[in-house]
Amino acid sequence: MKPNPFPGMNPWLEEFWGDVHTSLTTYARDLLQPNLPAGLRARVEEYVTVEDDFDASDESRYSPDVRVLERPGSYESGGVATAVASTTEAFTEPLIVTREIEPETGRSVQIVDTRTGHRIVTSIEFLSPTNKSHGRQQYLRKQQQMLEGGVHLVEIDLLRGGPWVLSVPLRSVPSSHRQPYRICVVNARQPTKAEVYPVSLRLPLPSIRIPLRPGDADVRLNLQSLVNMTYINGGYEDLDYTRDPIPPLSGPDAEWAVQLLKDAGLR
Repeated sequence: MKPNPFPGMNPWLEEFWGDVHTSLTTYARDLLQPNLPAGLRARVEEYVTVEDDFDASDESRYSPDVRVLERPGSYESGGVATAVASTTEAFTEPLIVTREIEPETGRSVQIVDTRTGHRIVTSIEFLSPTNKSHGRQQYLRKQQQMLEGGVHLVEIDLLRGGPWVLSVPLRSVPSSHRQPYRICVVNARQPTKAEVYPVSLRLPLPSIRIPLRPGDADVRLNLQSLVNMTYINGGYEDLDYTRDPIPPLSGPDAEWAVQLLKDAGLR
């Protein structure tokens, strides 16, 4: 199994964010669990974002009961199904209308205190494309609810595309900490401050501090190990590096990435 050829985040993984996002949240839970103090547990919270066209404020959370998935190669193509109709049947052409695709399932890691009724202590959010697009307002409301409720908020944005949605204003963050990826930690005990980590494409992702209850020492979460496990366990060694990632890199970063892949024999 070939390891991740990039020292940090692999831009080619962004195209497969549904699977990558699930892996990152699961591995984050698994790495945090044995290091949490007594009474704290890490849990993966799952929800589906649904938006009503008639009332954009009426957004709810649903858990899918049955999900039908198509497995590639599970059927033979080229077959034609036929049916014989009775001469007494009346045929009516259906009206073709536009429908929405299945809502995206979102996941976050929540550290809860089992001694106080599973109160949420810390919420770790790996941002998804939905958080930056049609689900942006819902995510911003979740930010506000968490911080107003005294919950530490950890936001990890490993997607280069989309608008700024972190809980710290863009104007407060220097350009050196805005690109290509973004990490923000807001300690609920100091809600007017935020820890913003610099993230370089050419360096390993940082190990970040996760705040817990008063009196508890912060625990560390090694983000690079999460990406590397996702790459290996997800079988991403067969990614097509002959084409650009989505979204594409540009300028010196693109030149650097191409040379890195050439040196690794992948391009």
